[in-house]
Order: sequence, then structure tokens, then C-alpha cells
Amino acid sequence: MNIVLSGIKPTGIPTLGNYLGALKNFVRLQNSMTDYEFFVFVADLHAITTPQDPKTLKQNIKNVAALYLACGLNPERLVLFIQSEVNAHIKLGYAMQSICYMGELERMTQYKDKAAKQTQGITSALFTYPALMAADILLYDAKYVPVGDDQKQHLELTRDLAIRFNNRYGETFVIPEPLIPKKGARIMDLQDPSKKMDKSSDNEKGCIFLLEPINSIKKKIKSAVTDLETCVRYDKEKKPGISNLMTIYSTITELSFAEIEAKYVGKGYGDFKKDLAEIVACEVGKVQENFNRIINSQELESILNQGKERANLIANRKIDKIFKKIGLGR
Repeated sequence: MNIVLSGIKPTGIPTLGNYLGALKNFVRLQNSMTDYEFFVFVADLHAITTPQDPKTLKQNIKNVAALYLACGLNPERLVLFIQSEVNAHIKLGYAMQSICYMGELERMTQYKDKAAKQTQGITSALFTYPALMAADILLYDAKYVPVGDDQKQHLELTRDLAIRFNNRYGETFVIPEPLIPKKGARIMDLQDPSKKMDKSSDNEKGCIFLLEPINSIKKKIKSAVTDLETCVRYDKEKKPGISNLMTIYSTITELSFAEIEAKYVGKGYGDFKKDLAEIVACEVGKVQENFNRIINSQELESILNQGKERANLIANRKIDKIFKKIGLGR
């Protein structure tokens, strides 16, 4: 069984960056990798590493599940489930903590970044969540994991833990490989292109949410930071703002940067932004239309129930084998 696996935290509405860097790419992979089974999950256990309002979290879990389908994933070749509904994730997460070293967790860049932003006390779960992330992947013997640049470090740790466990207890886990998209892997903030587009950003003008009003999306694109030049040209170092917008344009239309540059010879940023605003609005509009059809449907509940059953079947078999190798239980 060949598995591709991915998950998204329900800590808010996914952004255009999540869509172009992960969801849209996942649909593309599903269409091209026809011999693989696709497991996608709502990573709700990861969401509670920071405080969440229970009612909001419950709605966000449902929203993320619906958005997976709204973005175009084929439910016939999909196992869609909610992480906390598969108890084996917690069990293996603890087992991964037992073979993971403090120094490895302290080196995680995402932990350092998130800890720096914390206004309240830093939870132990925020520190150890890479061990749970490793469990999410290894539990299903996933062969490939689509990741952005910011997740490569976590996947490397997952690989290290899998190898360490295999060496200690015998061949148990498949060593997962990353799938990193060539374009759209990292969409930057529209107001500060030096940092990734993030739903927790202080300035909402820099972030486009998949479920926000279309007029608001167009306005954010048109007010995005560029530079003092007017030439539409890709140069990530010298022209990060327009380069970020070109990445969005390219990822949606599949035009190369050279083709986009040629299209706007003699035109300014105003024309480019106007066109991009319509392109993004059309793309996101389709997702919103699908989402509104799916969110309260019996179809979503049925798909999640089937996913829960399938994920539990595989995960429980795996965790039983793992615990037996470790020597746990009777």
C-alpha cells in the first residue's frame, strides 16, 4: 500500500498561502499519482498547543474538512479524517517522545518562532509537538509527505526517529520522503514579503483567507506592497513584493515567470494587480461555492465517518505491532 499523507491545523480559516502551497498542490498530486492512496487529516490535536476557544475550534475543524473537499480532492481516492478521532496518534506520539531528545526539539525553528510570539506561558505540547507530527506520519507508513520549506526540518526529525526506532527495535517504519512543490511552496505576506503569509499575522491586510468576501480579497491584492519600479519582473531578492505576487499568479495560471513578464511589458503594477485580483477572486470564488455546498451536507459527515473507520483500522493494527516491539502491555 503506497500512501501520501498530509494534515492542516484548524487554528483558523486556511489562507491563500495554505491553498496554493498545500491544498491545490495536493489536488495536483492526487491527479498525477494514481497508484497512491491519499490520507489527509484535520490536525486538531496540534491546534491545542496554544489556547483555543472550544466552540470556535469545533467549527474550524469542520471548516477545514469541508475545504479539503472544496479545493477539489477526489473523495473516492481519499481517506479524510480528524486526528483526535484516531487514538493511536496520541499513543504513538508518546512513544516518539520516548526516543526523541531534548536537543532535537530545541533546535526546531518553528518552535523558536512560535515561542517568541507567545504572550502567555509556553506549553510543553508546543515543545513536543514534532514528536506527535512524526507519529502522524509513521502511523500509516506514509511513503511521501507534501511539505513546504518551513516543514522540512520536522520531516527530517521524523525520518531520524523512524531510523532510530528501526535500529533499536527492528524494521518497523517506512522512512518517508518529502514532496516539495516547485512553485507556490511559500506564499509571503502581502504587506511584508519578508515573512510567510500567516493567519495569525498582526496585519490582516497581508493575509488572504479562503472564506473572506471576494471584494475584500481583491482590495488586499490591489494594495499589496511592491517597490518603486513599475516593471513586472521576478527578482526575489531585489523585488520581493512583486515576485511574491508573480508566484501567486504563476501558481494559479501555470504561466511561467518569463511568460508573465512578457505579458506585462510596457504595463505597470496597476494593470498587473488588477488582473491578479480577478484571477485570485475567480479561483477562491470556486472554492467558496464548493464549500457552501459541502459544509452542512450529509456527504461531509459520511466521508468523515468512512475516513475515521479506515484510519482507525490501519492505525490500530500498527500501534499494536509497535507496542509489542517496545514491550508494552501484557
